[in-house]
Amino acid sequence: MDISYKDWKSFSCFFSAEYCQLFLKRNYQKRMIENPEQKSYENGYALLYYLEHGQIYYEQAEKSPLILKPILLFYGLVHLIKACILTIDPAYPETTSVLAHGVSTRKRKKQNYQFFLDEVKLQKNGLFPFMSEKMFHMKQLEGEKVIMEDLLRLIPELDDLFFLLDGTRTFSSIPYQGEREQFEIPDKLLDHYHMTENRLKEYLTSKSMHPISFSEEGLSFMFNGSFQKNSSPFKYHLEKGHLVLPIRKSEFLHFPELLIHYLLLYNLSMIARYETEWWSELTKMMPNQDFPFIQSFLNSTLKKGPFLIYEYLMN
Repeated sequence: MDISYKDWKSFSCFFSAEYCQLFLKRNYQKRMIENPEQKSYENGYALLYYLEHGQIYYEQAEKSPLILKPILLFYGLVHLIKACILTIDPAYPETTSVLAHGVSTRKRKKQNYQFFLDEVKLQKNGLFPFMSEKMFHMKQLEGEKVIMEDLLRLIPELDDLFFLLDGTRTFSSIPYQGEREQFEIPDKLLDHYHMTENRLKEYLTSKSMHPISFSEEGLSFMFNGSFQKNSSPFKYHLEKGHLVLPIRKSEFLHFPELLIHYLLLYNLSMIARYETEWWSELTKMMPNQDFPFIQSFLNSTLKKGPFLIYEYLMN
């Protein structure tokens, strides 16, 4: 599989207003948006600045102490997401309602609070439902609550940590058979999903954001057309450089990974801003498994966030 991504170097082409205008024009034409020439001219610098500001936040996050990282990474990701939205919606932001976060969290944390068991609630308006619908054609369930542990289990780069601390794997590798140009799903996943071969094929086909076709026998498949490495429910393990599939079925299996990173960073940034005592104790005392998972996730999202954005822009 071709891995063309090279950290922030891959974004170099966008630091030219001329290229940004051309890039937007092509996107608007592809989507049959009226006056693509004019709208791409009007939005060229906005796209450039969203990406530039996002990069600055990420670079500062890399240098900053842990207690500041979630805030910088969250706002960095927000800027990068706005750049993506601008490529498909030239009028963004049309109303102030789309500027809110689109999710909420419990304001005061209870005694014996654990991040693993905390939850965020999805809202009707704001950036989260707006990007879910615009970027991924997903209608959000307003009022739905999402638990942090469920989200952490959907981050491929945390698989080894779950194995070390919990004794369980969260992902299974999906090897690529180069000679047949197909991916191979291991048979053991049938037991994990409690499904027959045909049922698993149907299930994954229905959950996938990109058309996939299975061979008639066995669990080999290929992606039809252009393939994105963040093609839900398949995920891409950035450190190991291959496709993976969650081992356990979950109601958030269909969530694109970008949404998962957004929700985790939103909650962590709120904690870092408003739960000073708990956040300070966690980072100094490291009392339970919350700390290694939070630290590992922050280190991972520092690299994975920009990768997911680049994948989206280039596909």
